[in-house]
Amino acid sequence: MSEEKKQQEQEESFISHLEAFREALIKCLISLCVTLPVGLIVAPKGLNFLTAYLIGKNKFQFNYFSPTEVFVLQVKMAVLVAFVLAFPYIVKKLWEFIVPALYDNEKKFIKSTVLLSFFLFVLGNIFCFFVILPLIINFGLSFTTNYINPVFSISTIVNLVLWLCVAFGIMFQIPLVIYSLIKWDIVSYESIKDKRPYVVVVLLIIAGILTPPDVLSQVMLFTPTYLLFECGLLAAKNIKKEEE
Repeated sequence: MSEEKKQQEQEESFISHLEAFREALIKCLISLCVTLPVGLIVAPKGLNFLTAYLIGKNKFQFNYFSPTEVFVLQVKMAVLVAFVLAFPYIVKKLWEFIVPALYDNEKKFIKSTVLLSFFLFVLGNIFCFFVILPLIINFGLSFTTNYINPVFSISTIVNLVLWLCVAFGIMFQIPLVIYSLIKWDIVSYESIKDKRPYVVVVLLIIAGILTPPDVLSQVMLFTPTYLLFECGLLAAKNIKKEEE
């Protein structure tokens, strides 16, 4: 086969892959468009539930400072709901695109990794929503005096909730990352174990980047993340022992 023909086949293969990727992305976007109306219906009730949950037994209320502020928040929540509903289909389409290029052992590992990653992301969100957010709200209210009253902007609070949930979802991937790096011999268990002080510094920096500029949020994100790092390290150690 001539060099020119090989090059032509490679170009055709590359173009076909791009076309397949484009088709997968279009289908993913269509799925979001299909689920968006459901999100728009659910969003107002979701916003009411969120504000009622955060207020709890405390005597304060959220405020908004522009005519469109609440509407914009409802649209954000609708997009989030639409993405959550369409997520299984999106993963399925992306998986179908990636699978043909993988070996059997890689398919098995990535499939289990995707499921575990999603579980950890959801776990991070649940931990943030039910444990961290009430602590942050109560911490803010603790500064109330006879002369100082809290005035919380609804957009600030909701954006904080969304941002923290994403941050906790990302940071809860740490054990999976550590496990994968050690399992595939990208780094050794001993090298990570010996560099624990550096890991602590890195996690603190990441927590500082992902959270608002207050110490409480950063500590609340760092502490479970470091514990999860140790869990990932322990799991990788046990797997390596079994393989040996």
